[in-house]
Amino acid sequence: MNWLEISLELHAELAEPAAELFGRIAPNGAAVEMLEDGVRVRAWLPDDDALPARRRQLEEGLWHLGQIQPFPEPEFQFVEEEPWEIAWKDHYQPLEIGERLQILPSWMESDDSPRIPIFLEPGMAFGTGAHTTTRHCLEALEELVTDGISVADLGCGSGILGISAARLGAGEVIALDIDGQAVKLAQDNAVRNGVADKVRVFEGSISALESTTVGQSFGLILANIRASILEDFIRAGIDQQLKAGGRIVMSGILEDQLDPLLELAKETNLQTERIVSTDDWRTVIFIAK
Repeated sequence: MNWLEISLELHAELAEPAAELFGRIAPNGAAVEMLEDGVRVRAWLPDDDALPARRRQLEEGLWHLGQIQPFPEPEFQFVEEEPWEIAWKDHYQPLEIGERLQILPSWMESDDSPRIPIFLEPGMAFGTGAHTTTRHCLEALEELVTDGISVADLGCGSGILGISAARLGAGEVIALDIDGQAVKLAQDNAVRNGVADKVRVFEGSISALESTTVGQSFGLILANIRASILEDFIRAGIDQQLKAGGRIVMSGILEDQLDPLLELAKETNLQTERIVSTDDWRTVIFIAK
């Protein structure tokens, strides 16, 4: 069988939404390849009767993404079966984040690097490490995770943040996502990284966190998600889930969304400790008063 290869070269911050779109439409998911000056996202559609509908669905999805941020035009080419099966594995390279972490595809063995390896399936769910906001969170984890600290990860996606927290020394980690497929993937990734005894993954959001951990508070909460949902978390009293002196890392915030979020937080027990900026993206670290 022949396959239609779709390829996009784009800025790293656009990799995850593109990979998520490709992964929903392509039977074998998407491949994310780091380049010197960006990221290449590729997927393959079987050349069968469903190809026209799938291609139209993908092009429509890219058009909708382009209404939020400009997306480059994809490249299309037909390839034979053998090359596409191995191409993405041949080209995928480890992704070094911060000072201590290294993101690796699940099939690759860790090398002699002193970094802590985190094994993930590239292109599956949100959380490959390529997006600016994910990098912000991972770099914050290196600083904020202490031995035995209790962590909650809201909107966990692939589980990359909760798993990294556990690998950095956290005690119990509660990870939540409203997407059942993401929950399954995060559970599988926790097993893959040998931290299934520490990372418990549930379907749900902040209300599920409250019901799952009655009477429990956390030293660190992670939320890398849309700014509107972060505001909902603040209104729902997420600060009440933190221990005194505990921190919450909120990421996924565009520059023009920052001030309303900070104003809302002033009405709670949260105090802004630090803001991390890269291009248009902002990550806020709050501390509980």
